[in-house]
Amino acid sequence: HLLELSDDPNLQPILFGLFQFMYLVTVLGNLLIIMAVCSDSHLHTPMYFFLSNLSLADISFISTIVPNMIVDIQTHSRVISYVCCLTQMSLFIIFGGMDGMLLTVMAYDHFVAICHPLHYPVIISPLLCDFLVLISFLVSFLDCQLHNLIALNFPYFKDVIANFFYDPSQLLNLTCSDTFTSNIVMCFVAAISGFCPISGIFFSYYKIVSSILRIPSSSGKYKAFSTCGSHLSDVCLFYGTGFGMYLGSAISHCPRKGTVASVMYTVVTPKLNPIIYSPRNKDVKSALRKLQSRML
Repeated sequence: HLLELSDDPNLQPILFGLFQFMYLVTVLGNLLIIMAVCSDSHLHTPMYFFLSNLSLADISFISTIVPNMIVDIQTHSRVISYVCCLTQMSLFIIFGGMDGMLLTVMAYDHFVAICHPLHYPVIISPLLCDFLVLISFLVSFLDCQLHNLIALNFPYFKDVIANFFYDPSQLLNLTCSDTFTSNIVMCFVAAISGFCPISGIFFSYYKIVSSILRIPSSSGKYKAFSTCGSHLSDVCLFYGTGFGMYLGSAISHCPRKGTVASVMYTVVTPKLNPIIYSPRNKDVKSALRKLQSRML
């Protein structure tokens, strides 16, 4: 049984309309970014290649959670089958992990562009771009399989999930027993999906800041910092809400308080991706205007 977002029946139609609207805005916004990158040859660069893959991962990520939640609100059903639990958890980990890995790859792309600009076309080649996206998927898939390995080792679970979806952070809490092996695997999973990507982002920005501070002109520093502004905003939102969700589920005694961070992580953050990148990027805005004129 999943946790309801609200027990008040008067709020159910409002929640249904709100989440349906946010889902449609998220999908359409990210689709516009993908279409703009594909249709404009000026955007056929590594940075926008990674951005379009990030938008695709965001669409898949939110589609894993929100449609099922909308149906549950409409039908007033909180029951989810064991197979659906594992399927939802697997897709959630794959696409959520791809989000984190792609943000790390984009940090590396910014690092090479700012710290080694003359060697950028050689280092960030089309082959390397495809390889980095493939590695992002494979690492996320490995993370997913490790979670499934833990889940399938337990014969049965407790019958209440303290969230509106099958949250992987509650995997060990839902089991009726705990083992040393499972804890070791979960630590390994945390290193793959959390520590390694965040370390890569921190290292990249440490090198970026060091290079920017050596730029003599203030206009050059501003231009370099503005290049990374959208990406930094996305990183802070993704990992900030992610940590809020996992810490909330770990230390909060009130399950409904943790659902606020979960909504931010699963619904709001993917919606903000087009908002963060489109208004602040002249190339994306220009491509969207061209796309609009073609469609009209």
